[in-house]
Amino acid sequence: METAAVYAHFALSQARNGGSPTYEDWASGVAADPEVCALLDTLPEPKRQPNLLFAAARLAGAPAGAWAAVRSWLVAAWPGVEHEMRTRATQTNEPRRCATLLPTLAAVDGPVALVEVGASAGLCLYPDRYSYAYTTPDGTVTRLDPATGPSDVLLPCTIEGPVPTRLPDVVWRAGIDLNPLDVRDPADLAWLEALVWPEHTDRVGTLRAAARLVAADSPHLVAGDLLAGVADLVAAAPAEATVVVQNSAVLCYLPLPERAEFAATMDRLRRTRGVVWLSNEGWTVLPDVAAKLPAGADPQFILARDGEPVALTDPHGRSVRPL
Repeated sequence: METAAVYAHFALSQARNGGSPTYEDWASGVAADPEVCALLDTLPEPKRQPNLLFAAARLAGAPAGAWAAVRSWLVAAWPGVEHEMRTRATQTNEPRRCATLLPTLAAVDGPVALVEVGASAGLCLYPDRYSYAYTTPDGTVTRLDPATGPSDVLLPCTIEGPVPTRLPDVVWRAGIDLNPLDVRDPADLAWLEALVWPEHTDRVGTLRAAARLVAADSPHLVAGDLLAGVADLVAAAPAEATVVVQNSAVLCYLPLPERAEFAATMDRLRRTRGVVWLSNEGWTVLPDVAAKLPAGADPQFILARDGEPVALTDPHGRSVRPL
């Protein structure tokens, strides 16, 4: 799509549904602004995305408020914003996604060796260290805590289906990312916070709490391409553990042929190494997975196990509906 169409689509389908009037307004403003679109078109196509622009602008000091005020600031400050966009990538590390993954992850026979592709700072590699509060449609709230006691990180989530009764037994964890982030680095943490949408102040609090937990026990993160590096991480996992490879809101950044290649790699690792693959991606990202959804399903994200849809999830981990 042309840049204006990308921003118009983001405004109506993602920002509006995701609860960010600010980003809906900003994206609509960009879509209707040929000068700003022309600035964006000087960037490589993968760097023109709304989340990257808005996070880079906020990191660079964009004022809060309506697009009319932001627009004049952005044009004046474009060299600095452009620099941030060229040197950074969208690496939203939403620990709340652990709450939508947990019902499926907890059903895997353990102990578990957890591998995440597109791990960012590794905040989703600690599902066994967080506490959860699941709310069912009748208003019942069920809390799950680690064996060591309640965590400083509490992940609320609505669930339409069976509530998990235990946390996974994770005995080994590792991640791969083109540019791993370190929550002990103030600059990296500032970038992670800038990627959280303006109205989602509760997510910032959760991010900070998760960052403190992870900083005390830093994960093993490898810099590299997920297609080339995932098999090496699987091979490094303890032989006695069930290897679970998870990805969430990552494959959308790959061209379609590379997504298919990754799915084929996971199928091979499932057959040769017994790997369990959990993918949590937008419904257009893996067409073969989306084709298996029940008729009438209107998901934002699809959680799949080994390529089979098992639940519909909120992109930011707020809800899960098992299929």
